[in-house]
Amino acid sequence: MNETQGTPPSTRPDPRHVVVVGGGMVAQRFVEALRARDDAGAWRVTVFAEEPRKPYDRVGLTRYFEVRDAEDLTLGDPALWDDPLVDLHRDCAVASIDRAARTVTDRLGRVHAYDELVLATGSSAAMPPIDGNDLPGVFVYRTIDDVAALRGWVESKREAGRVETRGGVVERPVRGAVVGGGLLGLEAAGALKALGAQATVIQFGTHLMDVQIDLGGGHALKRLINDKGISVRTDTATKAIRPHRRTGHVGRMDFADGGRLDVDVVVMATGVRPRDELARAAGLEVGERGGAVVDLTCRTADAHVWAIGEVACIEGRCLGLVAPGNTMAEVVADRLLGGEATFPGADTATKLKLSGVDVASFGDAHGRTEKSVEIVWADPLRGVYSKLVMADDARTLLGGVFVGDAGPYASLRPMLGAELPGDPSAFLLPEGAGGAPSLELPDDANVCSCNNVSAGTIRGAVTEHDCTDVAGVKACTRAGTTCGACLPLVTKLTKTELARAGVEVSNALCEHFELSRAQLFDAVRVADLHTFSEIIARFGRVPDGASDAGRGCDICKPTVASILASLGNGHILAGEQATLQDTNDHMLANMQKDGTYSVVPRMPGGEVTPEGLIVVGQVAKDFGLYTKITGGQRIDMFGARVEQLPEIWRRLVDAGFESGHAYGKSLRTVKSCVGSTWCRYGVQDSVGMAVELELRYRGLRSPHKLKLGVSGCARECAEARGKDVGVIATDQGWNVYVGGNGGQTPRHAQLLAENLSSAELLRTVDRFLMLYIRTADRLQRTAPWVEEYEGGLEAIRQVVIEDSLGIGADLDAAMAQHVEGYEDEWKAVLDDPEKLARFGSFVNAPTTPDPALAYVPERGQKRPATADEVASGADGPVDPDLVSALTSPVLVAGPTLEVRA
Repeated sequence: MNETQGTPPSTRPDPRHVVVVGGGMVAQRFVEALRARDDAGAWRVTVFAEEPRKPYDRVGLTRYFEVRDAEDLTLGDPALWDDPLVDLHRDCAVASIDRAARTVTDRLGRVHAYDELVLATGSSAAMPPIDGNDLPGVFVYRTIDDVAALRGWVESKREAGRVETRGGVVERPVRGAVVGGGLLGLEAAGALKALGAQATVIQFGTHLMDVQIDLGGGHALKRLINDKGISVRTDTATKAIRPHRRTGHVGRMDFADGGRLDVDVVVMATGVRPRDELARAAGLEVGERGGAVVDLTCRTADAHVWAIGEVACIEGRCLGLVAPGNTMAEVVADRLLGGEATFPGADTATKLKLSGVDVASFGDAHGRTEKSVEIVWADPLRGVYSKLVMADDARTLLGGVFVGDAGPYASLRPMLGAELPGDPSAFLLPEGAGGAPSLELPDDANVCSCNNVSAGTIRGAVTEHDCTDVAGVKACTRAGTTCGACLPLVTKLTKTELARAGVEVSNALCEHFELSRAQLFDAVRVADLHTFSEIIARFGRVPDGASDAGRGCDICKPTVASILASLGNGHILAGEQATLQDTNDHMLANMQKDGTYSVVPRMPGGEVTPEGLIVVGQVAKDFGLYTKITGGQRIDMFGARVEQLPEIWRRLVDAGFESGHAYGKSLRTVKSCVGSTWCRYGVQDSVGMAVELELRYRGLRSPHKLKLGVSGCARECAEARGKDVGVIATDQGWNVYVGGNGGQTPRHAQLLAENLSSAELLRTVDRFLMLYIRTADRLQRTAPWVEEYEGGLEAIRQVVIEDSLGIGADLDAAMAQHVEGYEDEWKAVLDDPEKLARFGSFVNAPTTPDPALAYVPERGQKRPATADEVASGADGPVDPDLVSALTSPVLVAGPTLEVRA
């Protein structure tokens, strides 16, 4: 500890002492900025954090449900807190401030002197004055402890809702509600869904996120939220929260309109209030709505007291976003070191962080500027709403709203206040339809608002600091290291500047191949090579300091394996190819967290006979496997030991099943609705088409996994627009969409062709998939491939539909070769004793079960035991008897472009 308790400031030796009250994101940024610039060591810093942990990423708080480890959310370089000039007191709030003596007293009664004091106490979650808001089961959503408590409550309610019946265990869903439909409320609703609870958002205003987006965007957002399985009630005021008469916990919500909702958990997300208690008690001026009043230097009326972040009332308001808080931290750090920085104004751009829901806004999103013009693009079928707010010259950008597809946000937000080139509406139209001009950002354009990084700073990282890749630029500038929304733009700027500087932007696959994956694919195809040894001898290189390139690496070996498989080079476990495969392909199954594998038999189009279901059920029962229906309409069986795989597959193959390729970078599933076969709305046989597509493309190896979907009408029950290839039936035939992906960066598929016959559809999809396989990068999904393909979707359309490159027949022949050469990988293994020999648990005891496996019962099945459960005596491998014992017409308008004065 480097504290000087009770010593008058005038007699205190150098370095001078700055005390920071608060241990959140903005406090961390201030300490980081001060230490980074204070080369002379003029200041030592003491930070008093109320929470018992280092500063963490509150913006990414919802990720705690996934990582479940607070350390994974910790901000910045941990070495900051080991700096001898930095002291961090955790779980040690400041109790009072004595401005006259320039001291603070912590909660333990210790007195600490300061030269300068920085208030970074942030804000607390607002609790609306609703009767019953203090009942057990009512939570706020502000800190890690809040999230942990919410998770524990929901999990306990799920456990309490399980009821054993003769047919097994029945689980009553946990009913959750979120009061508040803003950014935080929607993230909280997503968290409830992730925990397995039902979620209803209660919004007092007319639409969701009414502070950030307009009514049209709110309507589009509501549809997206509903599609996530989350209910929404707008224009609804909560009157009271009533207790359950038996438990006394939260049980019901009553609304002002007379409605009611039964609930087990309620999350309050109605805003925040500045934590200005210390400022008030110290006699500092506070704003009308709270917060310590500061000037543009972030200094209060007391020359030695500063306020930053949500507790600061600057220009008459408190700002509840991390970006302006970080800017304030930089301003104060600069001022303490003799600079003249001032607060430049708040960047209030926001982006919703909810998986599968793309929403962003910036600037004057509501068009409140006098004589402003609004340009709106709405496509309800795609779930997209986009709006630009322009000045009355129809060229100067004032703001924007993006719902359903926030792709233009990263490039347009830095252009706020600048003139856009060309027709502004072109920036809103779907890719390939509008011809939006490229944007050359000025150096002063703010690219990363979280860390206040300009386009010029990013360019300077390349030209002045010799950064040669995006990772280096991020480390040098901090751009893209907080919320990540600006990363696409950071990447584009970095690559563009490298090219301008004459630095070749390497597309090399790895240190062993200077070729990209696409170049290597063509080289292998033209040279007609069939083994890794031949390929690396012909096209490989020896890395510096190495004596041999022949063994390759974990990047090039599976990539070459995929290329050879795509070119029809025989079974992936035949000969030398077997050594190239990664873990999943090596065992033709997906490895799970406990080292066992999952088994997924193919069910084309989701279609399966009753006899087939009986076989699958009997196999799962006999081998004690956990069963689950997948999102792709298949049955996944978990917990198969490696030595069990051949016998499991022998029974499935004998019953007519084949490998579902759930383990491969290949076609996974073709999802379908029942279409015209059963549905009264269906206009085409979607099941028949899905089966045909799946049998055609099964086993097709590609740069990444492939998922297809076929819907029998525009109601889109098969969710085809979220697939790599989506097919939607029309009265005239089939529409085909491409480039849809889920995952971390969801993308809606874009229309490639309309009203195709079945034969035209097959040819179109054939060519699209083959073009993707030949030209995409390693592990690149179709969505980014479509975006990065030179000329975009329109260029792909010309190649696939119009044969602009004259390679259509070649693509057709390549797909025909694949269809003719297909064989079921697991059947081939069962027929080959040499391949079967690799499926053993131990080299010297191939049929002995792994004794380290342990399971516990859950909801009538088994699951892997946790480390604590193993330590407390969970059973070892589960035999088949365990599972047995546990189980004793809406019309959608087309897209519209509208200009509003």
